[in-house]
Amino acid sequence: MKNIKIADKVLGEHKPCFIIAEAGVNHNGSVVLAKRLIDAAKNAGADAVKFQAFRAEKVVIKDAVKAEYQKDKKRPQESQYEMIKKLELREEDFGRLFRYAARKKIIFLSSPFDRDSVDMLDELGVPAFKVASGEITNFPLLEHIAKKGKPIILSTGMSNIKEIKETLRQIKKKHPAGIMLLHCVTSYPARPEDMNLRAMETMKKVFGVPVGLSDHTSGAKIAIAAVALGACVIEKHFTLDKKLPGPDHKVSLSPEELKEMIRSVREVEKSLGNGIKKCTASEKEIKLAVRRSVIAAVDIPKSNIIEMNMLEIKRPGTGIQPKYLYRIVGGRAKKDIKQDAVISPGDFQEKRHNRKDETH
Repeated sequence: MKNIKIADKVLGEHKPCFIIAEAGVNHNGSVVLAKRLIDAAKNAGADAVKFQAFRAEKVVIKDAVKAEYQKDKKRPQESQYEMIKKLELREEDFGRLFRYAARKKIIFLSSPFDRDSVDMLDELGVPAFKVASGEITNFPLLEHIAKKGKPIILSTGMSNIKEIKETLRQIKKKHPAGIMLLHCVTSYPARPEDMNLRAMETMKKVFGVPVGLSDHTSGAKIAIAAVALGACVIEKHFTLDKKLPGPDHKVSLSPEELKEMIRSVREVEKSLGNGIKKCTASEKEIKLAVRRSVIAAVDIPKSNIIEMNMLEIKRPGTGIQPKYLYRIVGGRAKKDIKQDAVISPGDFQEKRHNRKDETH
């Protein structure tokens, strides 16, 4: 499986999980708020901060209804167009935010929803394109993105394997750079029982590309579990205040929750290790204390033949391991062995041809 490079980060198996702090439209159209979101993402330890780039008139018709999660009781008649029109950022705004993120040393990403936004982001110099789940069948937009020759991170919410195959085939006709797939359940919030995290493994096997998770569940538990299952990327919505007006705030993490999620992800990564089963350095001292050795159950005089009833198995594990018990039985004591003494190899002469199955 080929790794993918985004800016100075290498994404792929056995690489640190690439964490995208999804600011989305949680700036509510304010550059000041957007900059604070960049600050919060950097402070939390995210690798990248991501916004959405669109022109409302090129994305949705004027009277399109909202999805259920987008509905606002204070504005029951507001259309989807009216809602997202208020959440637009201007081209010059994106330039300011891109430069601000560069100064803060955090990767700036964005999901474009129209061709002009793709061109604008490409000219800014974004290192990769993130494609939202709703655009997975939007071949004209995907082909335009692919022609830019940059890595693509593709969310796959609401899709199946056949649709993903069709989409990747279409992208690869135009696209020389790498592709990553994000498993996603496009519900807000998504229910844990709907998440089917094992789909990540299926996509990795079928498509042979790095796979991650765009997580819309409440809290951070599912994202952390995904990392344990091998997710190379985690994308998670966050906000400065869950009570702010807007469609995504209430299903987003707070800055503190985002920071805690990232801390947990890094701990999980450390715990995964290299897969080699062995005694760790921290276990060695405990191993001597809690494993057992062959012990003299009675005083054993020098030159006596050692019989089974003369032996016991007790802690500590500093002597001969119990699996070698039958090497001792039938041997001759080379010196006086006191009761409760840990028997060592120099205490006895092993009887020839007396080695039974060590696991007897």
